[in-house]
Amino acid sequence: MTDYQPQAADVKKLREMTGAGMMDCKRALVEADGDMDKAVDILRTAGLASAAKRAGHAANEGVIQSYIHFNNRVGVLVEVNCETDFVANTDEFRVLTKDVSLHIASAKPRWISREDVPDDVIEGERKIYEAWAREQGKPEQALAKIVEGKVAAFYKDWVLLDQPFVKDDSKSIGELVDEVGAKIQEKIAIRRFARYELGEEAD
Repeated sequence: MTDYQPQAADVKKLREMTGAGMMDCKRALVEADGDMDKAVDILRTAGLASAAKRAGHAANEGVIQSYIHFNNRVGVLVEVNCETDFVANTDEFRVLTKDVSLHIASAKPRWISREDVPDDVIEGERKIYEAWAREQGKPEQALAKIVEGKVAAFYKDWVLLDQPFVKDDSKSIGELVDEVGAKIQEKIAIRRFARYELGEEAD
């Protein structure tokens, strides 16, 4: 068993090279003992690197999955797309859509991806975090790093693809989608969702 622990920059580089999920990149680097080329080979063998090649494909098929929580107080509708009707009817894809709808019911995301978060919301958060850091007496040169860390935490709280999967918090929903896409060899995209909770007013 290797004691090697991959650096975040190496994990990011491997993900950019292969399109595989962050956790898969991390595992591959550990298995390869930090050898980038070997890690790439490990991911290709596992079929995970093909996700990047599918990025430009159209995902126009799929399903609209519904989920009603056991207490009948929370309900979710989510549209998850794939490339072909055949894949939309596979067990792997259906399990993914159910897992995503259950996760949305539990984790209450507000947006699907970081790109969906309005600029003014992020700017407002940055100002709050910077003011907080100054009040805490943090050094000026550390402010930018502190603010970025807080913004990343904000994404994990409210952005679906960044949120830790409620059934396995070692991976994010984005990484879960990447893994299933690699397994079924198609692009998968979460297009939209609606979450309803008894007594809540609609947005």
